[in-house]
Amino acid sequence: DRTKRKIQRYVRKDGKCNVHHGNVRETYRYLTDIFTTLVDLKWRFNLLIFVMVYTVTWLFFGMIWWLIAYIRGDMDHIEDPSWTPCVTNLNGFVSAFLFSIETETTIGYGYRVITDKCPEGIILLLIQSVLGSIVNAFMVGCMFVKISQPKKRAETLVFSTHAVISMRDGKLCLMFRVGDLRNSHIVEASIRAKLIKSKQTSEGEFIPLNQTDINVGYYTGDDRLFLVSPLIISHEINQQSPFWEISKAQLPKEELEIVVILEGMVEATGKACSILGYLWD
Repeated sequence: DRTKRKIQRYVRKDGKCNVHHGNVRETYRYLTDIFTTLVDLKWRFNLLIFVMVYTVTWLFFGMIWWLIAYIRGDMDHIEDPSWTPCVTNLNGFVSAFLFSIETETTIGYGYRVITDKCPEGIILLLIQSVLGSIVNAFMVGCMFVKISQPKKRAETLVFSTHAVISMRDGKLCLMFRVGDLRNSHIVEASIRAKLIKSKQTSEGEFIPLNQTDINVGYYTGDDRLFLVSPLIISHEINQQSPFWEISKAQLPKEELEIVVILEGMVEATGKACSILGYLWD
């Protein structure tokens, strides 16, 4: 019966948490940390924002350049050699837009040049240069962080499909295997395991999805791994184990999950990564 009904997992088999945040009223908290919010967005939205930010800034400053030329009367003296415009060869909004792009990206083709007879243009040039540098630092930094995220590193870190309970060195142990498929190693790798199971306290309080630590060698140092070859991770089922009071006949009927967290640094990039593995339901 248990295999026929649909099981709502806390963590899916691919290691992704099956938790959805709903009814979040204080959405402004996402904007207070806008950098992390942008990094967490999907690639299609991230690229869209990247393009829109640059396009909007170019259009905004292009409009200001065009307004300065229009207010000064440069548009009425386009072919007048005796007139000194604010920006040479600026004859419309399109050319003002192109000059805005050239200024912010420091291309400098040399065809459109600001003159020294336009103090408001010089001030605008300074403002656009500074703001353009800030936009570049923010957006390029955001894209760099998103590209260098080690999420795909988890694809080459594999856990055994099933965990087993058997005797090892005369002790009853829960065991599973973890291995790395890449030649570049996970530096300072450490492993933890959690038992996800609802419980009821002695006071009658019901705690859904209660998390209990599963000792996989914390006190002996066996939780710190040298992951150059597949390793067998063992948890001794003793009186301190959360499985001590669960019998063999009772175990298939229990509503529980075992989640394994492997943490370390990617050798190639130095980025810290955390990989979730799902072993039991």
